[in-house]
Amino acid sequence: MQSSDLPATAPASPPGLTSEEARRRLAADGPNAVPDAQPARWRAALAKFWAPVPWLLELAIALQLALHEYLEALIIALLLLFNAALGVLQEERAQSTLAALKSRLALLAVVRRDGRWCSLPASDLVTGDVVKLTLGGIVPADVLLVEGSVLLDQSMLTGESLPVEGNPGTNTYAGALVHRGEALAEVTATGGRTKFGKTAQLVSVARGASTQQQAVLRVVRNLAVFSASMVAVQLLYATLTRMAGVETIPLILTALLAAIPVALPATFTLASALAARALADQGVLSTRLAAIDEAASVDVLCSDKTGTLTQNALAISGLYAASGCDESRLLSFALLASADSGADPVDAAVRVAAGHIAEGQQLRRERFVPFDPVQKMSQAYVTEAQGQQLLILKGAIARIGERTQIPPDVAAAAAQFAARGDRVLGIAAGASNRLAWMGLLALSDPPRPDAAQLIAELSALGVRTVMITGDAAATASVVAHAVKLDGPVHAAGPIPEHLQAVDYAVFAGVFPEDKFHIVQAYQRSGHAVGMCGDGANDAPALRQAQMGIAVATATDIAKSAAGLVLTRPGLAGIVNAVRAGRMVYQRMLTYALRSVTAKISQMLFLTAGLLLTGHAILTPMLMVILVITGDFLAMSATTDHGRASPQPNAWRIGHVTITAIVLGLCNVAFCLSVLAIGRFGLGLIEGRGLRTLAAVTLVFSTQATFYVVRERRRLWSSRPSNWVALSSLVDISIITLLAGFGLLMHALPWVVIGAVLGAATLFALLLDVVKSLLTRRLELV
Repeated sequence: MQSSDLPATAPASPPGLTSEEARRRLAADGPNAVPDAQPARWRAALAKFWAPVPWLLELAIALQLALHEYLEALIIALLLLFNAALGVLQEERAQSTLAALKSRLALLAVVRRDGRWCSLPASDLVTGDVVKLTLGGIVPADVLLVEGSVLLDQSMLTGESLPVEGNPGTNTYAGALVHRGEALAEVTATGGRTKFGKTAQLVSVARGASTQQQAVLRVVRNLAVFSASMVAVQLLYATLTRMAGVETIPLILTALLAAIPVALPATFTLASALAARALADQGVLSTRLAAIDEAASVDVLCSDKTGTLTQNALAISGLYAASGCDESRLLSFALLASADSGADPVDAAVRVAAGHIAEGQQLRRERFVPFDPVQKMSQAYVTEAQGQQLLILKGAIARIGERTQIPPDVAAAAAQFAARGDRVLGIAAGASNRLAWMGLLALSDPPRPDAAQLIAELSALGVRTVMITGDAAATASVVAHAVKLDGPVHAAGPIPEHLQAVDYAVFAGVFPEDKFHIVQAYQRSGHAVGMCGDGANDAPALRQAQMGIAVATATDIAKSAAGLVLTRPGLAGIVNAVRAGRMVYQRMLTYALRSVTAKISQMLFLTAGLLLTGHAILTPMLMVILVITGDFLAMSATTDHGRASPQPNAWRIGHVTITAIVLGLCNVAFCLSVLAIGRFGLGLIEGRGLRTLAAVTLVFSTQATFYVVRERRRLWSSRPSNWVALSSLVDISIITLLAGFGLLMHALPWVVIGAVLGAATLFALLLDVVKSLLTRRLELV
């Protein structure tokens, strides 16, 4: 602790705490730090092993170890670790980047300890400490002002668009900005007991349903039901034919490996990670990859007003010049009665509006009295070119009205400005005993320049925007109209339990916690909700929404709660995120169709092959090879060309399953035909090429299926990406070389391998016709 040269406070000031008492309270209450809403790293890592696909892989590893097949068990374990590591790596990278963006809360505080002023880390503050608040500083904890006066910007915390005057007896909160003045304050709450901290606790319990997780779960569930029925048929056959246990266990293990969509979680993660990298270049940081997936399905965007749709900066929105004055002269008087610099938002707005006015140069300011929160006005004493002395007042209409009577036209204009939610200031000038009204200034928080464009672009994409604000309905309606957001306004009262997208365009007069309930109400009605905000009061809603977006100027708790953080000014990143999410959806839909179709056809092929030949037509090792060469190389779908969906997407797993079953039946018919030709036409048997033929046929037919399902239109409608083409070449080359040279399997004549490849190409053209009919009928777009 380093003592400053500041003099001790006057005897009437609060004495503050002793160092000993502060240490005792710090030990009892804990540090003045906002709880981290993110789970512990080890919990996040372990969660990657606790999901449907990891469960099946873990079961496969256990069976491999039971059979003493250690190499196969090691391979499956490596696949499991790959899935987990990819997810953890991407999330850690996003969180480390986010940590660099957190800079909102105060790091140091000026506090009185042992009768002396000193500078301490804000985390060391305790209840009862006396702190000094100064211009440009950040309030380090929840405090009660006891001396002095300050102008406080609490918009990040309470949603209030205008700064508030803080005088003795005023409570303010951690994170508020001091725009003017100086004050002493006593700490009333720290850490998790502050307004920030209580919001963080709500953030920790807020959770939006993940459509990605639900989609994976339903895919695995459907495959598990189907696979269980196929395994039951195989076990029944093995029992009826008295198949030896040494054959039955590998048979079941092969079926289990065939049923697991091994690379499905990794593919979903990789697709989102690649999109996250592209979005980062566009000024959008993904703190949770799932937020990109959810962006595809969002059909309602709830947006905070202050600092999100508006600039969170006062601007002159209207002028009224009284009789005998004009707007140029009115602004020049206002400029003379404003500070030349500083953070006072009213004076800053006047300086911007009057920047082009030259009238003020004909008046010389002799003395300036800054805004007095008690008098509620500022004053300027000026001298005209002819030497006449003038007094200029700028401030509250009622207080100026005590000095000179308000004309009827000025009063009417003030009422009109106030009715639309503007803050209204009066300007009067003249001799100190003969003041006359010059006019009025109306101030408001103007919309962002790109807010209307954002709403229009989202509407074209099928996303309804809803504005949520604590401001009065009149103010909210003016802003909503300015950004072309027209529709019913929910002015006051309880939030309905269920909300539809078209019910309201604006929620006005809401409390900060109501934003959280509004998001929940839309979700209960089946909507996928996006939430865009910047303040601590937005954090619970940001966490609850499927797609939470924090703007570039957001507080650290808002950034931590959001799934996406805009790192550049403006709102263009929101539209980019929606489009990126829909592109990810299309790529994941391609992989899901390919994976489910392949798994269904493999299970049917294994069962039918068993019935046809009386033996397992694939070994566990061959199935492991198919998993590696097929499932993981097919992850190249995450780089494929495609079209973003024109409307919000929804995972129709039932439709995906129906499509996969039909395509899988076609696929197994082709595979069985090739197998029958090999068995009865070429005389191949289990130990002499039949299993190799089965493996080659499955690989080639799965490649054919992949190229069919990657396009919702005809398979030649778009060119595959270079990575897709390369992965196909590698997949086909690996199985061709292994089969041709007899590595890990019985050798197969090269001419037979070539014939199967040619047949698979023709099969793809026929299967594409079936796919086109299915996707149109089931609306898989």
